[in-house]
Amino acid sequence: MTIYPASIQTRGDSVYMMADTAGGNALAVFGPDMELFEGERISLPEKVSGYTNTLSAAAAQKSGKEFADCKICPLTVENSKVIRSLFDYTNPKPHKGHDVTIGLGDRLGLASPGHIRLIRGLDVFPVLAQQSMRELNLTGRTYDDVLAAAVWAVFRENYTDGYGADGDHLKTHDEVKHALDCGCTMITLDCSEHIRNEYAAAQQSAVDVQYATLPGGLVSSFEEIYLKKTFPIGGGSEIMFEEADFRRIVLVYSAAIDHAVSIFDGLIKRTQTDFEVSIDETLSVTTPQAHFFVANELIRRGVDITSIAPRFIGEFQKGIDYIGEVTEFERDFAVHAKIAAHFGYKVSVHSGSDKFSIFPAIGRLTDGRYHIKTAGTNWLEALRVIAAKEPKLYREIHTFALENLPEARKYYTITDDISDIADIDSVTDADLPAYLNHDSARQVLHITYGLILQSKTPDGSPLFRSRIYSALHKHEADYLTALEQHIGKHLGLLGVREK
Repeated sequence: MTIYPASIQTRGDSVYMMADTAGGNALAVFGPDMELFEGERISLPEKVSGYTNTLSAAAAQKSGKEFADCKICPLTVENSKVIRSLFDYTNPKPHKGHDVTIGLGDRLGLASPGHIRLIRGLDVFPVLAQQSMRELNLTGRTYDDVLAAAVWAVFRENYTDGYGADGDHLKTHDEVKHALDCGCTMITLDCSEHIRNEYAAAQQSAVDVQYATLPGGLVSSFEEIYLKKTFPIGGGSEIMFEEADFRRIVLVYSAAIDHAVSIFDGLIKRTQTDFEVSIDETLSVTTPQAHFFVANELIRRGVDITSIAPRFIGEFQKGIDYIGEVTEFERDFAVHAKIAAHFGYKVSVHSGSDKFSIFPAIGRLTDGRYHIKTAGTNWLEALRVIAAKEPKLYREIHTFALENLPEARKYYTITDDISDIADIDSVTDADLPAYLNHDSARQVLHITYGLILQSKTPDGSPLFRSRIYSALHKHEADYLTALEQHIGKHLGLLGVREK
């Protein structure tokens, strides 16, 4: 067994450490605490002095005691809950009060050690456990699984600076309650099903007719607050509402606001949970006026917002750089950043993986106060390692992804034209990792992750999943290095500094 030195810790008369075994990572517990865990009890030599047993020697060196036995414990959800009860720093925490926060979605449950090594010492709070309900369904995992993976990484790396757990893009009361019950410290409420996009593009006459059906008291209250008013938001900027545009905004967003208020009052209000309101999963761009209206109404109705995710101009497609005119994005984003600063919450950027061309503007225009979400890029870095180290496996995955792309498009939107992806039979093993630098190939591999992970052979065994995990266990050092470099590029361009 190879021990992770940072994980060696004592608690009373017990010693803990994590080690890499032939079957993967495991927890070794010495002393009375071993009775708290599920695992296999093994006998140790009576005398450690001069003996080569790495585990017993490390335990003796840490505690000054020699142990007759220890328990080797699998990294299960139940064992992670015991660790959380004994070592408080392994519990996720809200990130209120931290200026820069980053969601580091980990679809495989293997990336957090690399993320921790990167962000240790940087002025950024990591949300290590971040998954949407869609991701859970596509990967066959649960929130308990996701949180347990983060717990074990935090313990293994002895990371005591705090991390968060985000129930991402949840839509319903039951989904939010489930995530909170599992220990999530952040909820991202996806309001897309309550945003009336049809009125964003409707003729003004249709908007006026529908607006006239709203309750008179609601209309008069809204108009008294917003119409013919000027709202300064700092830096010489201000928000004003033209009557026609205001009617459209009310119709598009009122139901979403009601939904967010209901979720907050029913589930979030009496907790310390970070609450993010997402209005980005829509076809219509969020105008500054719409952003201001949503934020002002939520706050006026008592909602404590940690962040809001607008739908920015341009395209934020999965795993590739921003599509659009960067200078135009900067002009628009600057106003959204001022609105967030005016109300005191953070602007949140979703699908933030690999948006290198706009990262400097995000850091600069928010004065270094923002939340950004990444997820699929960590999966792509895993595939990069597999392409380099296990080319035969990568070729199978690549071919499967292309064959099953139509199914994956039911869940994700990507650029339609994939004709520029080179035929894999024409590519040498040495050049396979270059697919992970190619936008179209990245997108195909990004959105087919669920199909890849859940595919079965005719006898019902996993087609790829076991081999992927085995390969990444074998090449863990390469994977963690790749993550440090790739996510490090994100943080460098965002302007994240040392503490």
